Amino acid sequence: MDKRNLTRMAVVVALGLAALAGKALWQRSHARPEEPGADIVQKAGERGFMLGSLAFEACELGQSHSAATTSAFCAPMQVPEDRAHPQGRRIALKLALARSTAPLAARDLVVLLAGGPGQAATSAWPGVRASFAPLLERRNVLLLDQRGTGGSNALTCARAADEGSDELPFDPGRVQATTRACLAGVAQHADPRFYTTTDAVADLEAVRAALGSPRFDLVGVSYGTRVAQQYALHHPEAIRSLVLDSAVPNDQALGSEFAINLDAALQAQFAACAADAACAKAVGDPWANLQRLRERLRAQPVDVAFRDPYSNAPGTRRLGERSLAALARMYAYLPETSALLPLAIARALDGDYASLAAQMRMLERQMEELSESAMQLSVVCSEDADRAVPNPADAGTLLGSEFVETLRAQCAIWPHGNRPADFTQPLRGDLPVLVIGGEFDPVTPPRYAERIASTLPRSRVLVAKGLGHSVMGRGCFPKLVARFVDTLDAAALDAGCIADFSATPAFIDYNGAAP
Repeated sequence: MDKRNLTRMAVVVALGLAALAGKALWQRSHARPEEPGADIVQKAGERGFMLGSLAFEACELGQSHSAATTSAFCAPMQVPEDRAHPQGRRIALKLALARSTAPLAARDLVVLLAGGPGQAATSAWPGVRASFAPLLERRNVLLLDQRGTGGSNALTCARAADEGSDELPFDPGRVQATTRACLAGVAQHADPRFYTTTDAVADLEAVRAALGSPRFDLVGVSYGTRVAQQYALHHPEAIRSLVLDSAVPNDQALGSEFAINLDAALQAQFAACAADAACAKAVGDPWANLQRLRERLRAQPVDVAFRDPYSNAPGTRRLGERSLAALARMYAYLPETSALLPLAIARALDGDYASLAAQMRMLERQMEELSESAMQLSVVCSEDADRAVPNPADAGTLLGSEFVETLRAQCAIWPHGNRPADFTQPLRGDLPVLVIGGEFDPVTPPRYAERIASTLPRSRVLVAKGLGHSVMGRGCFPKLVARFVDTLDAAALDAGCIADFSATPAFIDYNGAAP
């Protein structure tokens, strides 16, 4: 080989080595710019791995009323129930990781903070995983069942035999008797004082330390947005980004505005039907119909024969004002179910209650996890009960003041944990925050999102027309959220796609809406 070829080869090799060195330098300085945390350590041929000091093994995550499971990796983790007495009872936390599809995921971790209070992140995951698919392209997702839920020493109480089965008037004594019975069961394995948002924040920080202290991209949904804000308030150094879906401000007492928010959302949703000729002809004025049906059922509840929508078995149930209010409230959460309400109400006014009864049965099954969770009492009794006072303006609303009165009766019995002095302070600072919500949200309306954003200069609020509660899984939101977490620039986010959202037309018969 002559000297020219040797020279050319030397140049090529040198350039190649320089390129590899340059690529390695770029990866260190750009792909992971001094990002704290640890990489997954996995031995060849093994499915399990280490992340920080935690050993993860393959596991399957299930969901209620389904045999289907979703693959993940789980690690054991224990924490003191009462951190002031670390030698006392310890509780196991259910912790799982959904692996990124990337060969080398970013060190920061996306964390799903579930709603409720009372929902478990690991049981919610199979139903929401598709919404996180764009995030999983670059990042792992951490799932932690908040203490008192799911696999983390769940505080559960079976529903009382007469709860929801009839239309008994509100009785504080009966409510308190049920609460005492629930407390007696829970006290066998837990001290309810230590199952608050503040305790959950401490658990999440303990998990972060065990994982090698990565930064978190918190994705909170509904009540999970409270956990996210409280965590960011006390551990801002641990936050890389925040996504708040259907958010509640720190100073908002849970339940205090449920009644007025529901009426406002239903009236806004029903107005579109009343203004549409075909809908108005088919079902009339839905809001006026709802008021008439409410008065009728208040005066005389009805016993309804219907077919169970799950088993097709014949059955009967009593429907009254309380059942109607519960159904309207929960169906208002989603545009698909709220679109059914005008027709179901009109049919009931004509004497056909079977549809309402079947829908109530479906609602009960869907809400079992939350309705049997006593962890929510540990949260609201410690954090909200003293701030949730009966509002005279609620008297004429669909829900009335019964929710607040029930809460106060329960919390007179349920043990209270400590609420930090700064608990109701708004989150402030230079954190990247994306707040998303739905126009017709009946529980956390868009004005809550604006209130949160007002003290966060790097935040942005995106509200989708026609949507209700919990919107991250809708339309282009999964990609928008992933893009925001990638760039940390909410202001520059191209969110024109949310203009494509619109209200779901009301059904005029059970074939659907008008063409």
